[in-house]
Amino acid sequence: MKKTVFSLVLLLVAIAINAQETATDTTKLWTKKGNISLLFNQSAYNKQWLGGGTSNIAGNFGLNYDFNYKKGDVVWDNKFILAYGLTKIKGDEKTAKTDDRLELNSLWGKKAKGDWYYSVFFNFKTQMDTGLDKNGVKLSHLFSPAYFQFGPGMLWKKSNNLSINFSPATAKLILVHDHFTELGPSFGVLQGDNSRFEFGASISGYYKFNIMTNVGIENRINLYSNYLDNPQNVDVDYQMNVVMKINKYLSTNVSLQAIYDDNSVQAVQVREVFGLGVNYGF
Repeated sequence: MKKTVFSLVLLLVAIAINAQETATDTTKLWTKKGNISLLFNQSAYNKQWLGGGTSNIAGNFGLNYDFNYKKGDVVWDNKFILAYGLTKIKGDEKTAKTDDRLELNSLWGKKAKGDWYYSVFFNFKTQMDTGLDKNGVKLSHLFSPAYFQFGPGMLWKKSNNLSINFSPATAKLILVHDHFTELGPSFGVLQGDNSRFEFGASISGYYKFNIMTNVGIENRINLYSNYLDNPQNVDVDYQMNVVMKINKYLSTNVSLQAIYDDNSVQAVQVREVFGLGVNYGF
């Protein structure tokens, strides 16, 4: 499975780079910008070290690619996110997954007045590799679960770095393999089923800014309320990515994600990745 995932990562990177290198944008309708990062973390202790600690090595790959369209009163913003990380602790036979995301966001808008647009949005997110708990029990794998959201609404877009989209009629679909629901519900999908349909309201926000030279922060948040089941329980997905550039190719990256979805677990899920590595913008 690990070989399959790495093959997929390399294929997507090749496609992204090739698309950037071969595209001829003579009309300036498309704005394309991407970033590839490779982060490495390593700790080592010899047997005489009295302070405690376990030797380990970890690596994280990230691809963040924007391809946005603008012509007249029509805008179409797209963002593709791919992230994958592994860690190996001395003494453990297997590697452990530290990051695993595959996400596509697409937002189309037609100007209504001022900074307001009539909009339609689409969101897809899943993971690529198998996820295990501390006892080795399988919790997830490729496209299981997979989340889809789609709906019309209104977009307020001040700039490419600041926007909010309101969608009061959003359809949401959750897919899981039926072996995850054999003994009970999983990710909100009922026992014996492999999908769950929801209909509700969605609010998505995006804000990117620089707090100082060579230090940029990108914030993304999505709020969702299901009209059909406990609408007061709002699902929250917040993501923050901080890039601190050392030079053209080296940077320190901090990635933070906080999720609340009571259908999955009635607690806040937090993921944080920090590392120094190679950074390439294209």
